Amino acid sequence: MENILEVKDLHVTFDTYGGTVQAVRGVNFNLKKGETLAIVGESGSGKSVTTKALMGLIPKPAGKIPKGEILFGGKDLAKLNDKQMQQIRGRDISMIFQDPMTSLNPTMKISKQIMEGLIQHQKLSKKEARTRAIELLRLVGIPEPEERINQYPHQFSGGMRQRVVIAIALACNPQILLADEPTTALDVTIQAQILELMKDIQEKTQTSIVFITHDLGVVANVADRVAVMYAGKIVEIGTVDDIFYNPKHPYTWGLLGSMPTLDNDEDQLVAIPGTPPDLMHPPKGDAFAPRNPNVMKIDLEKEPPMFQVSDTHYAATWLLHENAPKIEPPAAVKRRMQGFASDHGPTEEGEKR
Repeated sequence: MENILEVKDLHVTFDTYGGTVQAVRGVNFNLKKGETLAIVGESGSGKSVTTKALMGLIPKPAGKIPKGEILFGGKDLAKLNDKQMQQIRGRDISMIFQDPMTSLNPTMKISKQIMEGLIQHQKLSKKEARTRAIELLRLVGIPEPEERINQYPHQFSGGMRQRVVIAIALACNPQILLADEPTTALDVTIQAQILELMKDIQEKTQTSIVFITHDLGVVANVADRVAVMYAGKIVEIGTVDDIFYNPKHPYTWGLLGSMPTLDNDEDQLVAIPGTPPDLMHPPKGDAFAPRNPNVMKIDLEKEPPMFQVSDTHYAATWLLHENAPKIEPPAAVKRRMQGFASDHGPTEEGEKR
């Protein structure tokens, strides 16, 4: 299946009073039609900045894309100006933000907020846009949409507000949906409902999704492929099965080890020691080296390339070099890998979870 989006060697920087922050440092990935790609990592790893770059939402003049390509529909989005990007935002690429209350205008009825994009991008009349808005509210599972479309955001619960935000994002049938931690502000039960809703909508519309999260538990249920980001770079990328059954990067081991499980009362969470590096002064070599319990001399001297593990699986760690010592994931990580296997089971190639 051909790629709908290709990101090549993307760099994003921010000028600050203290110096230049290299927030994204050479990111590469692609996205296929109908696929969900999850980008995971700690706060500050560059996940959200990457998605904002795709939408042309890097704040200027402090934010810049000094290098790289974002190829979509025969265009390099990194080269487009704000006016050109306005034709793409909402119509071709939409975004669901983390907190629905900051995404919705509290002074405007839901009807107007959904209809805006339909009138601007789809050139629908107000009557047609209203009919379509009601259909969208019904699609995202809001009961009595004919009545609720006339209400304001404060009249909806947190979960229902997020459904409204999803309806707005889907209004113009975008080819790509960017979801920036869309369930973080919601309780666990509502999270599960929203994730199930997104999976259901994707099956119906074949929209491609880039899902940003720090929660690997969420990834297991929604993604086809996973990209693990650290210090502005993708350090491992593969299918969900690759990442959960056969992780190769020590940082991925750390993320898996910090996942809570219910099957073992004695099992303690494994914290990743240390803190992420200062991207105003990126470290030499492997950025994860100071936090890596299996650090080698070369990690401190030379940045690792992306080693190919399989046709779908790549990781940037010197542990994959043929001369490196053979180091197994920690016992806590292995237990979580086994727990994932018992909870989910391996998937067939191309099968949606």
